[in-house]
Parts: sequence; C-alpha cells; structure tokens
Amino acid sequence: MSHQTHQLDEETPLLQPEEQHKIKTPLPWRQFSIILFLQLTEPVTAQAIAPFAPQLIRDIGVTHGDESRVGYFVGIMYSVFYVAQALTTLQWNRLSDHVGRKPVILTGLFGISVSMFLFGFSTTFGGLILSRVLCGALNGNGGVIRSMMIDITDSTNMAQAFGFLPLPWMTGNTLGPLIGGSLTHPADRFPRLFGQSTFLKTHPYFLACACPGLFAALSWLVTYMLLQETVPTTTSLWSLIRNRCRTILTFVHTKPPQVDRTNFNNAVQDSPDDSKPLPLSALMTPHVLIAILNYATLALFDIALRSLIPVFYATPLSMGGLGLDPPQIGSILAMFGIANGLFQVFFFARLHDRFGTKAVFTCGVVSGVPTVIAFPIINMLSRAYGIGTAVWLVVGLQLAMSILLNMCYSCGAMYLAAASPNRASLGATNGLAHTVAACVRIIGPASSMSMFSFSLRHHYYAWAVYYFMMALAFLAIGASFLLPRQMWKRGD
Repeated sequence: MSHQTHQLDEETPLLQPEEQHKIKTPLPWRQFSIILFLQLTEPVTAQAIAPFAPQLIRDIGVTHGDESRVGYFVGIMYSVFYVAQALTTLQWNRLSDHVGRKPVILTGLFGISVSMFLFGFSTTFGGLILSRVLCGALNGNGGVIRSMMIDITDSTNMAQAFGFLPLPWMTGNTLGPLIGGSLTHPADRFPRLFGQSTFLKTHPYFLACACPGLFAALSWLVTYMLLQETVPTTTSLWSLIRNRCRTILTFVHTKPPQVDRTNFNNAVQDSPDDSKPLPLSALMTPHVLIAILNYATLALFDIALRSLIPVFYATPLSMGGLGLDPPQIGSILAMFGIANGLFQVFFFARLHDRFGTKAVFTCGVVSGVPTVIAFPIINMLSRAYGIGTAVWLVVGLQLAMSILLNMCYSCGAMYLAAASPNRASLGATNGLAHTVAACVRIIGPASSMSMFSFSLRHHYYAWAVYYFMMALAFLAIGASFLLPRQMWKRGD
C-alpha cells in the first residue's frame, strides 16, 4: 500500500501524455491575459538598460578610458543582479506556495519599479550596483508567474499557453531597447523638449529608466486590482511567521527527538495530500535534478550570449566588434524581439505537438553553435567590405538562430512541471530551478565579458571568447541528452 501510494504521489506526472482524440481545455483568457501583461515588466526593464549599458560605463569613468574593460564592468553590473536573486528567489517561490502567488508578485513589481528609478539617479558604479542588487533581491517573479501559469492550465493546453509566453517578451524586448536607446541623453537628442533641463543633463539616463519604472508601477496596480489568486489554500504571512517562531522556540527549549530520516522521507512521499507543499528535501528527486540541470545549462549559455551581443555591437570595428551606437543597437534588439515573439506564438505549439518537447529543446540548444560562429564572421565581413548588405544578412541569420534557443525555456518549464512531486510544490520546484539559474547567471555575464575583455587585450587570443561560448553551448547540448523523449510518467 505504501509503495503504491509513493508511486502515485512521487512519480505521477503533472503533464500526462496527450491522447490524440483528447479535446484541449480552453485557456482561461481573462486570467491568462493578465499574466501575459505582467510578463512585460521584466523584459521592458531589463532590455531598456542593454543599449546604453556600455556607454553608461564609459561615462561614469570607472574604466578610466580603457575600452577593453568596458565589457568587464558591464558583466559585473549584470551579475550582481543574479547574485541577489540567487540568494532570495527560492524563498520567494516557496513563500508563494504558502501565502499565495499574488502577494509575492506585488512585492517583486515594487522592487523592480524602485530599482529602476535608483538606476537612473545613479552617477557612480556603486550606485548602479546597489540598484541592481535591490532589483534582484526583491524580484522572484519569474518562477512565481510560471507557477501561476501551470496553476491555471492542464496537460492539454499547457504547450499552447507557453507558446503565448514569448508574446509579452516580444513586446518587452521591442519596447525596452527602443526606450533605452532613444531616451538616453534626452537634453541632446530632444533639445526643444529637454534642452533646458539641468537635471536631465546631470542624469542623462534617468528618463530611459523612469519610463520602465513607471510601467512596473502600473503593473503593480493591475495586479492588485485584477489578478486572482491561484493557490487554493493560503496562509497569512503573520501566521506563517508565528508558526515558524513557535517551531524555533520549541526546538530551543526542548531536546529534539531523534528522527529516522529514511522513514520521515518515506512518510512525506507516502502522504496522499496533494494540496500541501512538500519539504525541500522531498523535492530532490532524479527527475527534478535532471530538469534543473538542463534549465541551468540553458540559462548559463543564454545569459552569456545575451550579454555578449550588445557589447560586441558597441565595440569598435578595429577591436573586433561592429562599432554601432546605442540607437542602432536598440533597433536591432527591438527587431529581434518582434521576430522572436511572432515565431514563438505562431510556431512553438505546432512544433511541440509535431516533434515533442525533447526534440524542440535539443534543436534549440544546438542552434547556439552557429549563433556563436557568426560573431567572428560578422567582424571579418565588416572589415573587408564595410557594414553593408552582407553584414546585415549575417546579423539577421545570427538572431534568427538564437530565436530557436528561446524555445528551450518553454520546454524547460514543461519538464519542471512534469518533474514536480506534487502540484502544491510547483512554486518550490520552480524556485529551485530559478535559484540554480540565478547562480549560473552570476557566472555567465561576468565570465563572457571577462573573456571578451581578455580577447581585446591579447590579439593572439582574439577568438578566446568564442571558444568559451562554444564550450557553454556544448555543455547545454550534453545535458539535453539526459532528458526523456516522453514526459516522465509513473514507474519511470
């Protein structure tokens, strides 16, 4: 009886294989549309910084005129966000299993808004670091919103739902770079409107940060008024704190009984109550670990690539880059956002239904190899023929290949949902994945930017950064071999 219940609770997947004749459940569009709107906040705020980040580092003088160190400090600025997120995201996601998704999302939106205003005010590298740390520490929304999406879907419509997920990212990745690229130095770019503003001359990047910050505040209002809670049974934060304090006091004043950990874990796994979140130790199943490994290697390669692209575009042609200015970089990233979102919306669910989750995921990580190879080709063509049709064609092909890489996130989220021991632990499972992803994202920007700076300083090793990026791509490809062709099911 115990073994049978263990199989039902521990290994029954949340995503059952879909029978061809099974009718898909309609998506709950009212709630789902609000979730999609909330997803806009993260790409808008993150991508608004990307076009002007290299120039901002130059302007504050932290590199002392050394162009080869720009990428290094940009990498640090990105990495500290993930350091703070790595230390807090698991707790935010676990908290959402207890107090509900909505309070955690509201806290995250508040943190994003405040941090963007602080970023715009900052005139020192320390101020930039502080604002990014604050944003990472208060924002655990990535995993929580994905958990909410799984809460309102089932196995028949989950792929369709995740197919729409890139739509807000497309919009955000379009608006963010356009805002960041066009609103920098507004006193110089729009002298009739802002030419007399001493404040905007002193803080030339404030307007580019304030607009995304105001959007995050608007998202907070929408969440507060319209978003419905999806966790069926929630505990108030005060009750949770009181119970935790009571547990600590009991532990301090009484000798804790000796517990057989094997029997304890079996008892947890044998519990038929699917509505209660499991302890952290019960989540460490082989399925969860494999799903997290793939999510982590994907995140490591992707964040390294996303950090490298704008810095490569901004680096002078003679030093191995493309020599573009922030408005041009913003326009390129915006066009990529549009193309990526449209492709995911119209083709992801069809490709997933036709080829399966494993094939789509593997194809996505394999596309990282030609994406990396395109970097030196772009620079060589630019030096030989100038920035013309051939260069823009290769840039377009590079970004098109990286669109395939973005499909992997939806597939990874579906594997995480299938691996979760029970539905009440979705937040904790996603929190584990996003914690590990945040940890590797600390490494990704810093390592890729350091390798890029090393390549600029030592011409003999000019391609070292691309060898490094290829190694990360092959790491993600190797991890994908551990994923099953079919979603995990009972008895696996």
